[in-house]
Amino acid sequence: MRRLVGLGYRGELAHWLDGRPPEVGCLEITAEHFMDRAQDQLRVLSRHYPLFVHGLGLSLGTRGPLEIDLLKRFARVVDAAAPLWISEHVAFTRTSEVDLGHLNPVRATRESLQILSDHAREVADLCGKPLILENITSHVALRGEMTEPDFLNRLCDQAECGLLLDVTNLLVNSRNHHFDPLAWLDQIEPGHIVQLHVVGYSRDQGRWHDLHAEAIQEELFDLTEEVLMRAPVQAIIIERDENFPPPEELAEELRRLEAAFVKA
Repeated sequence: MRRLVGLGYRGELAHWLDGRPPEVGCLEITAEHFMDRAQDQLRVLSRHYPLFVHGLGLSLGTRGPLEIDLLKRFARVVDAAAPLWISEHVAFTRTSEVDLGHLNPVRATRESLQILSDHAREVADLCGKPLILENITSHVALRGEMTEPDFLNRLCDQAECGLLLDVTNLLVNSRNHHFDPLAWLDQIEPGHIVQLHVVGYSRDQGRWHDLHAEAIQEELFDLTEEVLMRAPVQAIIIERDENFPPPEELAEELRRLEAAFVKA
C-alpha cells in the first residue's frame, strides 16, 4: 500500500478539497459529523480519496455493553465511506449514567485492558474493517498496573488491532507529565503503529494543550520523523478543527510530511 498523507475532513475545507489538491492523498472522516445527515457525500468522497473513519463517542473504555444505537449509526457511516480502516480512542466518554461529552483516560489495568479489547473486537467485527486505537491527552496522570506503552502494546495484541499514534498528544503529555517522548516510543512495539495524527499544540498558563488549532511546530515535525524512522506507518492525518489557515499553508504542511515519509 502506498503511504498516504492527508487531512481530517472539515466543512471549512470542503471547497478546497472538492478541487482535489494534489497534496491531499487521503481524508479522515469523523463518524459523528455524518451520523445525522445524508451520506451520499461520503460515497462521492470515497470515489476521489482513500478514506478512514474516525470515531469520537463509542466509549470503548466504559464498563458494560456498547450503546447499540450509536454503534449501528457508526457502522452505517463506515458502510457509506468504505474506508481502508476505522479508528477510535483508548478512552471513555460516558458512564452507565451520564454522557461526559469528552474523552477521558482509562487506568492502565488488566480490567481496562479486557473491557477495551472486548469492545474493540465487537466494533471491528460489526463493521468488517480493521480497527486502530488512538492515545489521548490527559491533564491527570492516572496510576495503573502497567505503563501506558505496555498497556497499548497488550491492547493491540489482545484486540488484534493497530495503534493510531497521535504525535501531538504524545508530546503534550510528555510536557505536562514530565517524561521523555523518545523513551516512551522505545517501549512501543513499532509494528503496531499504523497511522499518525499531528497538529500544532497550544500553550496556556504553563500547560500544553491539543486544541487542533495551530500550525505544526518544528519539534512536532522532528518527533514525527522519529516515529517514521522506527515504525511502518501507513498514513498521516493533519487534524485541524479551528483557526483554519489559507489552503496553501496546509498544503505546505502536507508536503513536509510527505517529504518526511520519503526521508524515512
